[in-house]
Amino acid sequence: MRRGDWELLALASPGIIYLLVMAYFPMVGAIVAFKTYLYNKGIFGSPWDGLQNFQFFFRSQEFLSITRNTIGYNLAFIFLGTVVAIGLAILMFFIHRNKGAVSVYQTVLFLPYFSSWIVVEYIVYGFLSQQHGLIDHAFFPPNHGINWYESPQYWPYILTAANLWHGVGFSTLIYFAGIMGIDPTYYEVAAIDGASRWQIVRRIMIPMLSPLIAILVIIALGSIFNADFGLFYFVPNNSAFLFPTTQVINTYVFRALIDLGQIGMSAAVGLYQSVVGLGAVILANYVVKKLNPDNALW
Repeated sequence: MRRGDWELLALASPGIIYLLVMAYFPMVGAIVAFKTYLYNKGIFGSPWDGLQNFQFFFRSQEFLSITRNTIGYNLAFIFLGTVVAIGLAILMFFIHRNKGAVSVYQTVLFLPYFSSWIVVEYIVYGFLSQQHGLIDHAFFPPNHGINWYESPQYWPYILTAANLWHGVGFSTLIYFAGIMGIDPTYYEVAAIDGASRWQIVRRIMIPMLSPLIAILVIIALGSIFNADFGLFYFVPNNSAFLFPTTQVINTYVFRALIDLGQIGMSAAVGLYQSVVGLGAVILANYVVKKLNPDNALW
């Protein structure tokens, strides 16, 4: 904002405006969480009801199961996504001199990121359909395959695999850029000393990537109570048989909103997710700061 920095302010203004319009201005609507929302009276005219909307959610029979599913899936996604993305980024680094191969791998990894969950649902259905699915036709005799959409025990693995396939390419490119930003002098010295590739990875790449890993994990923990609606609603094909393992907070709120019209409850859950996510970010940053202050966000 200093005089003479108007160029920087102009460059930042689209992002600032987007953040204000999409993130800060709508925060006024959080008061719906404490009201009985009436369409004819609007947000400010609807009567207050205290914490009734929160009680409706916390006292529901499915609260513990959907909270367990939401946290469990997100922890698995963060851990596996980080490990797989770093592994792929390291593999791409060792072939980075082959520009053509790297371009192909980057495209193949990053392309699923642009696919909507509806497209992913059709791909998964093409593998799992009992009548026309590739898996049942390839590995089971006719009419003896698994009815995947009525077997909830398989879906934690299916959803985890779908999430990795869809999103790991974006994280891989971030870590690959981080690896390419490491001073090549370190690699030259390691080569002179006769270090193996595994030693280069363990002694140079991972320590140098640790600040980036810490930042991305801290940011990801902010959404630990906020599941990807498209993944958990479309990919299981909204099958009621799979609710024990596919029902998460976001899909529960959506179904409650459709079936019961509980706008106040949905706002209460959204506020609850935001507050818990903020707490998770603060706690994770505190832990990282205690371990290594240089890797913390603030």
